[in-house]
Amino acid sequence: MKKRNLIVLTALASCMATWAQTYEKTEHGVKFQTASPALNGEVTFYAPSIVRVVKYPSAEMPEKKSYPVIKTPEQVDIAYTQDGNEVRMATSNMVVTLDIATGKVVYTDGKGKTLLQEKERGTNFIPRKDVTKDAYTVSQSFILQPEEVIYGLGQRQSGAMNHRNQQVHLSNGNTNICIPYFTSEKGYGVYWDNPGISDFSDTPYETSFSSQVGHCSDYYFLYRDGTQDGVIACVRDLTGKATMFPLWTMGYWQCRERYKSPDELCDVLDKYRKLEIPLDGIVQDWQYWGCDSNWNAMKFMNPRYINKMGDPEAMRYLPNGEDPKAEYPKPRIKSPEEMVEYVHKNHAHLMISVWASFGPWTDQFKELDKMNALLKFETWPPKSGAHPYDPFNKDARDLYWRYLSHLHGMGIDAWWTDSTEPDHLNPKESDFDLMTADGSFRSNHNAFPLVHNRGIYERQRSVSDGKRVFQMTRSGYLGQQHYGALSWSGDVVSSWNVLRQQIPAGLNFTLCGIPFWNTDLGGFFGWEYDNDCTNVAYQELHARWFQWGCFMPLMRNHCSSPMMNEIWLFGKEGDWAYDVQKRFIELRYRLLPYIYSLSGAVVQEDGMIMRPLVMDFAQDRKAILLDDEYLFGKNILVCPVTEPLYTKKTEGNKGVAIVPDIAKASAPVKVYLPEGAKWIDFWTNETVEGGQEISRECPIDILPLYIKAGSILPLGPKVQYSDEKKWNNLDLCIYPGADGEFTLYEDEGNNYNYEKGMFSTIRFTWNDATRTLTIEDRKGEYPDMLKRRNFRITLMQPGKQTAETVIVNADKKVSYSGKKISVKL
Repeated sequence: MKKRNLIVLTALASCMATWAQTYEKTEHGVKFQTASPALNGEVTFYAPSIVRVVKYPSAEMPEKKSYPVIKTPEQVDIAYTQDGNEVRMATSNMVVTLDIATGKVVYTDGKGKTLLQEKERGTNFIPRKDVTKDAYTVSQSFILQPEEVIYGLGQRQSGAMNHRNQQVHLSNGNTNICIPYFTSEKGYGVYWDNPGISDFSDTPYETSFSSQVGHCSDYYFLYRDGTQDGVIACVRDLTGKATMFPLWTMGYWQCRERYKSPDELCDVLDKYRKLEIPLDGIVQDWQYWGCDSNWNAMKFMNPRYINKMGDPEAMRYLPNGEDPKAEYPKPRIKSPEEMVEYVHKNHAHLMISVWASFGPWTDQFKELDKMNALLKFETWPPKSGAHPYDPFNKDARDLYWRYLSHLHGMGIDAWWTDSTEPDHLNPKESDFDLMTADGSFRSNHNAFPLVHNRGIYERQRSVSDGKRVFQMTRSGYLGQQHYGALSWSGDVVSSWNVLRQQIPAGLNFTLCGIPFWNTDLGGFFGWEYDNDCTNVAYQELHARWFQWGCFMPLMRNHCSSPMMNEIWLFGKEGDWAYDVQKRFIELRYRLLPYIYSLSGAVVQEDGMIMRPLVMDFAQDRKAILLDDEYLFGKNILVCPVTEPLYTKKTEGNKGVAIVPDIAKASAPVKVYLPEGAKWIDFWTNETVEGGQEISRECPIDILPLYIKAGSILPLGPKVQYSDEKKWNNLDLCIYPGADGEFTLYEDEGNNYNYEKGMFSTIRFTWNDATRTLTIEDRKGEYPDMLKRRNFRITLMQPGKQTAETVIVNADKKVSYSGKKISVKL
């Protein structure tokens, strides 16, 4: 009897196991159920190059919101085959193999080469409470190749380009932008779709994501053609195309903490114009609203801004720490409206600081409190009673825009959406159990900046398409390129070590598919130099940081009070600290046609502006491990100088020169030139073979810049602001040694008509063997487009003028009316 029962039980167990490891085809992939571990799951193809894998211990797929993912599954041709427990799903881009016994997934390319595989039984769920609800701590592990290089994870301050053998806590904070996404030198990407507080870990045994709370393991695998351009195109397909920023944002920005009256801000603009230093953007930082209790009122209530110093009602809003008895000259700019008008009349644009938090005196605070839409933990400024709002609450997002629209109606051009982590002072574990409209703050923390900036973008777009949305936000998340936002690296310290850290920080951020990023030129906190811009050691640091800024998507000078940073505070014409800054501002404007075309390619072709070397030289092992060089577009190799050559700090943060004359000094800097290309020195037009490290003499007024052979650079006229002159006489500078091409992009500059196809492109191709430049037929059109123009064509060779300034004696000049022409040089 016992033997018979044993046989029956064994047969029953066998049937249960067979039932438990099953799968069924779905419209976009498969559903599966495993016995050991006991999991349910789904493999869903969103495109031939994008697949989502979800696993969960519950019987049904948990309800779940994805903040960055806007794509829905498209119809994909999937070829299914089965071999035992392995189900293969092949698309035109990749093969996904599922083991229905264990749930393990392996990814290969079309030739069978393994790209990535899950670790055996690498999906884990540990039960926990999310406040009062049942949830899990969730993790998913992968196996990478031992020497494989990976990037991404947002913006880190570790100084590392390669994220192997790192443990990273993913919780947004000032200077650290946390994006649970990594990408490989092999050209694939993995997005862990959990916006809550998470961790990334890489050891010799596994690579994993884990999140403190969740109901499922949910990630996307992206692979198109083995290139970073391909995987970035997948990211944008999944999370949204990038939007076009206005032309004027590509110019130079002046900013500091802070201009304390309309007169002070307008006086700075006047001085730039008087000195003939190009400028397009100027920034009004915080406290235009007044004291800390009135934080982020989104109104000009500071009595210095509304010409009410001494008025008893207005004086209650005087910013904390300012002397109420101070006397100031009679203001010439009488109101905020007049300030905005004055800035525009002088051909500049104004960005204003707005925060994701509100002080208790503000109307917003009072309304949000009634809506239960405040996150009541301490935020900046300390002890002010200010709290962040809940951007996950649609009504709160509506309220935010309702108040912000006052500034929009005033003509403010751009939003500085500061503290979008948000700032969290003296954090307690219980703070993360606070409830938002979408669940606990622990469960959606890292999506805060995306939801906040998306709210502003969508509401401004609903009002008007006549002015492009431009938001500079301190934090970020995957997909923010779709909502008119760029990030900067936060409130970093002015130091050489921090300067170098910003390079891999920015490059890894952009490898998350977000093309727009910048950093405070010179750093924000200047305390290591006693906040003294005349300190010669600081001036060398500032000059080098400033040079690098010329080759960022946004070139913005900024610092923290009491430091001041306007260019004339560093000296006058003839002083090296002044001359270096003016030189690179002018070079920035010279490059505008090139830079704006890069921006056009970002939108139209899923391109990138800052290109880590893995994007173009993935086969060069040395290049892909570098953390201090990159390509600006596909043509300009940039190597910022990241150590002092001519000064040093002494006791008490004092700076001294270590050479007799800094303006005449020259010291070498090591530069690696990637193999597979020839490189032309921008400053001399001399050609150097790639695949070697060289020493480049670097006086204070240059940084190493090399142009890839075959490049065609369209360069503009000398101007004081971005649209002062039309681009009807562009220089085309050709760097010989290889074939090449470039596409000039143009549109109306500050509206969304490009989304309707109102833009034009002109493609240039260079045949190096025949020394022939071909200018193809112009494609597209838009109102007021240049129908006829001149191109001044020059072959850049040693002994000729460099491309830094308008070419005096071009090799050829041609008139172009939109029809194809060829020019032999």
